[in-house]
Amino acid sequence: MSYIQWRKSSYSGATENNCLQLASTAPAAILLRESDDPAHVITTTPAALGSLLRTARAGGFDHLGRAGQ
Repeated sequence: MSYIQWRKSSYSGATENNCLQLASTAPAAILLRESDDPAHVITTTPAALGSLLRTARAGGFDHLGRAGQ
């Protein structure tokens, strides 16, 4: 099995168990996991991750924080 080099988000907290980690295994595969539950890994593509980030930056998920108001 090959070694996966995980990168911690620069926006994460100071502790190791409070961060999102990313790794790239190939040009078309991005791996995501939370440091406090490293056994659960999500695999996505650069295009799908880019779309998620653009939507979040544009406020596309802001309504989710207002649930129940």
